Amino acid sequence: MNELVISDRVLAWFAHHGRRGLPWQVLRTAYRVWVSEIMLQQTQVQTVLRYFPPFVERFPNVTALARADLDEVLRLWSGLGYYARARNLHRTARILVNEYDGNLPLDHERLQCLPGIGRSTAGAILALASDQRHPILDGNVKRVLCRHQAIEGWPGHARVTKHLWQLADEYTPHQHSVAEYTQGIMDLGSMVCTRVRPRCGACPLRADCRAHAQARVNDFPEARPRRGLPLRRTTFVVVRRPDGCVLLERRPTVGVWGGLWSFPECSSEKDAKDWCLRRFGQRPAVSLRLPLKRHRFSHFHLEISPIVLDIAAPQRCVMEVDSVLWYKGGESKIGGLPAPVAGLLNGLLPNS
Repeated sequence: MNELVISDRVLAWFAHHGRRGLPWQVLRTAYRVWVSEIMLQQTQVQTVLRYFPPFVERFPNVTALARADLDEVLRLWSGLGYYARARNLHRTARILVNEYDGNLPLDHERLQCLPGIGRSTAGAILALASDQRHPILDGNVKRVLCRHQAIEGWPGHARVTKHLWQLADEYTPHQHSVAEYTQGIMDLGSMVCTRVRPRCGACPLRADCRAHAQARVNDFPEARPRRGLPLRRTTFVVVRRPDGCVLLERRPTVGVWGGLWSFPECSSEKDAKDWCLRRFGQRPAVSLRLPLKRHRFSHFHLEISPIVLDIAAPQRCVMEVDSVLWYKGGESKIGGLPAPVAGLLNGLLPNS
């Protein structure tokens, strides 16, 4: 089955069933395609639809994004997860303003040199924004190809990845409709060839899908080799003043929740009390021991023990330094918050 037959069937399916009218499709610019592709990394379309419109309304172009404070970028990204994506968007915007006159380079090699843009994302941006022929290999496309060819092995293995890139290149049309094919093959994986309960009866590639012929659709793609995720534990120290303000600290720009606002952390309740004594010169009263929270990251589980410590500190509710903030719900906007922190603030502070 040659690539023209494959691509023609994908294009015919897309013409009748593909997604159209998505915000980044209605007004298609390289900037908007880039933002959407970064948001769509490891995130479903329905989720991105809630975040994309307010993000591009506030940052309608590269220059607006580059001039913004990272805090504001992270605030609009809060809840979308994988915050390195937001930091990379911001970094890339500043590079584009300083080195490319505020324009995305429409060159595959140059795009891949920018933070957060790999081979597949660069290909998608160029295909969708300027109809350039570049294969893509996001999670949805990997699933379609693995099933169509019944490819054994986890797609993350180098041997399998190389094979998938070869197929992606073979199936991408050479002469026409690259943008439509690119969107179509992604939509096919997202809407029909889904991870669970795939709709094989609606698939334009069913006739020669090897996984379907072998009644092994659910065997592909193979899962990552299982390994137990380690469990880490921490204590969120929620320091509260008499006026209701709570202490937040900005996390380092690298690592978990990089650049976001969070509570100070200690290894235990005793360490938290000692930390308050050193920090504020007074031993706090433990007013609340909140239920344990479990948060899952891609590479570990985090078990959070939140405690609320009351101190008698008649300080004004202002930011003392760039990395410390006394915060009271509803008083002002704040930058990005990790989901567990936002949840605790909502429970502790009105109008957070």
